Amino acid sequence: MTAPLALFNHGPIRQIRLARPPVNALDTALCRALIGAIEQAHSDGVQGIVLSGGEGIFSAGMDVPELMAHGDDRARLLQSWQAFFGAVRAIGHSRIPVVVAIGGHCPAGGCVLSLAADYRIMAASSDAARPFRIGLNEVAVGLVAPEGIQRLLRRLVGVHRAGQLLIGGEMVAAERAHALGMVDELVPLEQVDARALAWMEQLLRLPRSPMLATRAIARADLHEALAPEHIELERFVQAWYEADAQAALTGLLARLGKG
Repeated sequence: MTAPLALFNHGPIRQIRLARPPVNALDTALCRALIGAIEQAHSDGVQGIVLSGGEGIFSAGMDVPELMAHGDDRARLLQSWQAFFGAVRAIGHSRIPVVVAIGGHCPAGGCVLSLAADYRIMAASSDAARPFRIGLNEVAVGLVAPEGIQRLLRRLVGVHRAGQLLIGGEMVAAERAHALGMVDELVPLEQVDARALAWMEQLLRLPRSPMLATRAIARADLHEALAPEHIELERFVQAWYEADAQAALTGLLARLGKG
């Protein structure tokens, strides 16, 4: 089996690249591998992490065909979602900074991973008529973004704007995402990884202990957002089996040609 991640060291910085073609769908194995890679980076004394994806798409989000294949096996479905939210927490609770290099589209679960990071650098499409997009489009596929995930978006774009984006399940063009604060920088596609590395290098030049202590204070609300009581995973799994959700998810599988 091909490893779902690729790792590259740049001095004290480790790049973790999602490597599950064609679209880096977040299946259980990939999410668990990401948790392990972040834990290993801590153990290895790495000082900063660059998380990147594919060219043209960071990640298409959760692997819906895998999730639907669980059928009525709620225990397996719960395990898959535990792996995903575990990966989000691994990023959010990382003791070292994480910058996300978003080299393309970034919907749903991919967007959630990015919201948990310290900084987001996204590619600007060379074709203005076909911009790269990012967003939490859960409503469009019959799901409800948990309170904790909604908090992650609110801390970047504000309460009202986050509500409008979430309710509409809107996928936002990169330029608008930058204007709203969903992403911190836009650069040409070919510069995304290099710019993420440069941002991390600049951060690591600061006095380390004061930087990390200040970071911990600044991210306390993010840690609170990811607490189990704000995710309510059991309720989330229960909602998965509701008629509206199943109809929307079945329609998604049909559009993917996997129904």
